[in-house]
Order: sequence, then C-alpha cells, then structure tokens
Amino acid sequence: MAAAKGRVELSEQLYRALHDGLAIPAHPLALNAERKLDERRQRALTRYYMASGAGGIAVAVHSTQFEIRDPEHNLLETVLRMAAEEVERAALDRPFMKVAGICGETEQALREARLAADLGYEAGLLSMGGLAHYSDEELLERTRRVAEIIPVFGFYLQPSVGGRIMSFDFWRRFAEIDGVIAIKMAPFNRYQTLEVIRAVMESSRRDEIALYTGNDDNIVSDLLTTFRFDVNGEKVEKRIVGGLLGHWAAWTSKAVELLEDIKKARTEPQLAAEWMTLAAEVTDSNAVLFDPAHHFHGCIPGIHEALRRQGLLEGTWCLNPEEQLSPGQAEEIERVCRSYPHLIDDAFVAQHVEEWLKP
Repeated sequence: MAAAKGRVELSEQLYRALHDGLAIPAHPLALNAERKLDERRQRALTRYYMASGAGGIAVAVHSTQFEIRDPEHNLLETVLRMAAEEVERAALDRPFMKVAGICGETEQALREARLAADLGYEAGLLSMGGLAHYSDEELLERTRRVAEIIPVFGFYLQPSVGGRIMSFDFWRRFAEIDGVIAIKMAPFNRYQTLEVIRAVMESSRRDEIALYTGNDDNIVSDLLTTFRFDVNGEKVEKRIVGGLLGHWAAWTSKAVELLEDIKKARTEPQLAAEWMTLAAEVTDSNAVLFDPAHHFHGCIPGIHEALRRQGLLEGTWCLNPEEQLSPGQAEEIERVCRSYPHLIDDAFVAQHVEEWLKP
C-alpha cells in the first residue's frame, strides 16, 4: 500500500498480519479509588495483552473512556504514550499493531491523528459518534483528511450507543478512500453488517481492506463465515478475519486461543456443530460484561469487574461516577466464570499478574 506523503505506512509484515487476522483488545483505563490514573495497573494491562498473544491493542477508544479527552482529566496523550512505551519496551518478535482511537469533529480528529502518529501508532480507529450533524460527504472528507496522516480503521458503531445507520452507498464510497486499511463492524445488526461487507467487496480496494468484527453479540459466527456475493457477474468471497473488541479486553489469552482455533477450523471441509454451541457461550459471556439487559449501562464497569476479579484492576471505577455495575451484573459475571471455565484465563493471569504489576 503506497502511503500519502507524510502518512504513517504499515510494514509489510504488519500488513500481512492485519489481513491474516489479529485479536485486538480495546484497552481499559485503570483508576484508583480517587478516580485518578493508576499508572502501575495501566501499564500492567498493556503487558497482559502482549503476554496473552494479542496482535495489537486499541487505546483511547470507548473502553478507555472518552472522558480522557475532557480538560479536567487531560489523559489522552498520557494513556497513548504509556501503552506505546510498554510495547516498545517489550520489543516483541512478532507483528503487534497499536491502534489509537480518534473521534470528534474534523479538526479534533486531525489533532488526535497527528498525536497518534507522533507516538508511533500504526492506525487510527475513526469514530463517527457524536457527528449526527455531519452529512455523508462531510464524514467522508473527514476520513480522507485523517487518512492522509495515519491509516484508518473504519468503525460502524451501533445506534443504541451513539452510532448512526449508514447507507450501502456511504460504505461503498468509504472503501474507495486511499488509506482505509480496515473496517470494524459493530452495528449489532446482521443486515447492516452485510451491507458493509458487500460494499467493500464491490469496491476497487476490496483486497486492501481487512474486515474486523466488533459485533459483540455475534463474535464467533462473524469469524467463521465466508461471505459470498455476486460482483459484476463474478462470485467473490471475503472473510471477517479478526476482531477489535472490548470483550477481548478481559480473558484475553482465551480470546487469542479462540481466534487461532477459528483460523484452523476455516480450513476444514466441514464445520463441527460444536462451534455453534461455543458461539452461544461466547455471546452469553459477552452479555454479562456488556450489560445489554440494562441498555449497556454497565459495559465498561463489566470489563473492569472481570479484570478486578483477577487482580489486574483494583476496582471498577470510571471517570464518570455514574458509570457503575448494574444490579446483579457482578453475580452474572461470576455465573459465566463458573459455567464456561474454558473461556476464562484466571490461571494464566494468576501465574503472571505480580510480574506485570512490577514498576
């Protein structure tokens, strides 16, 4: 992929890894009881994700709490820098993609893109949340300008948490933007997910764009499906190759194992029926973290609670005091941990957590 003048360019190794499929957890924010940044635990989380075998991290995204950008907290650069420092210090001998969340109106998005690029991030997850007043053309132009600075991970966010429904034509034009390298689909809607996939497959850049799931209610099925459409009389196939998920911010080593097992299953002539059972188990475990029963109110504290149980976080505090576990959510997380021990990496974390927490 040729880079625009001055744009960050993916290495060939990272580009191949992106298209092979990466497990990318959405990095949480570690706070203490005073709701101040807990640097030791923030760094421990990054170390945990690398040790788990994740293929990258997404920082300054929803799971990191958008309030990090508020002047009273002013944590955006801090958390981006800390994660980048830990990755550099680890000197991994495998591809590892640092993805920075980018949001806001065009000028804010451009500032955040420049910051991410300066800190060594390889891509920006470009949110369209909070931009209901933007026309489709304004959103596309915003994407073009950000893509001149850093490769763009597109993001289709479900309307119930601030996203908006975008048309097939929008995604078809979006896919043609030079510098768009991937799209995370998280509309939590099969029809809308299919529209994005078909739009990419009908674009001239279909082989340059990697598809990633953010559909927390359909993770396994998304990753196992071969999507096939008729494009100008030709049968064309494409897969959702990996995931960029808040769900994978907890129990991460098991998520990495899951993705690798799915990659192997894709090569089998027939898919075992047991995969459908596992798909339901993953969705059930996601539901207790993301709290759809209470309109996703406890989605960030739910991730925190899973990490708190393992000793990676001290508590479930968020910058916004109103964000708390919903009634019964902690008990539901405990139920899932008992029910699906094969999805939970308590033993792995217990073996290494003290090492990760060292200064």
